[in-house]
Amino acid sequence: MDIESGAKWFAERIKKGRVVIFSGAGLSTESGLADFRSKEGLWAHVDPMQYASVNALERDYNSFREFYKARLYVPESVKPNKGHKYIAKWEADGHVTGIITQNVDRLHQKAGSAKIAELHGSLEPVRCHSCGKIWDKEFFLDGKKCDCGGLLRPGVVLFGEMLPDEPLRLADEWSSDCDTFIVLGSSLVVSPA
Repeated sequence: MDIESGAKWFAERIKKGRVVIFSGAGLSTESGLADFRSKEGLWAHVDPMQYASVNALERDYNSFREFYKARLYVPESVKPNKGHKYIAKWEADGHVTGIITQNVDRLHQKAGSAKIAELHGSLEPVRCHSCGKIWDKEFFLDGKKCDCGGLLRPGVVLFGEMLPDEPLRLADEWSSDCDTFIVLGSSLVVSPA
């Protein structure tokens, strides 16, 4: 199939509707965010078990917090790119049933999408690791603890944690009922999602 035929086929699939988008970090690289698994990706320079795991949170909180502080200080220049905007338009036009994402950057929401299953959580809101209370990110950035004495952490799924139930349920529901499943910006090597 040549590019023109492929583009026509793709446009027809989108127009038919019942499309589910699965997005990974590669979708956000055009927005200025690094991916994770490429040669230049974040995990090529940082051991995720040392900084992004439950073990890191519980055993070396200062290093854990410094790692995520840098991630939470996202520059204002990081905005949804054309890919995020097209997906939001397709959703608004009724063609996209849902967006399943591995991304924690919330760029889909900033582009206007609403039906999103965040498999790996998101950097915000920040919550207490012990009791789950939600906090403004400034409390985490300032090194404060929860009222219960628990450590604050971003809402991302850390290495060593299970994926959240509701996003998994939505991902299963949408995937089971779609006509077209489009993968954007993911190598699909992350397990379980």
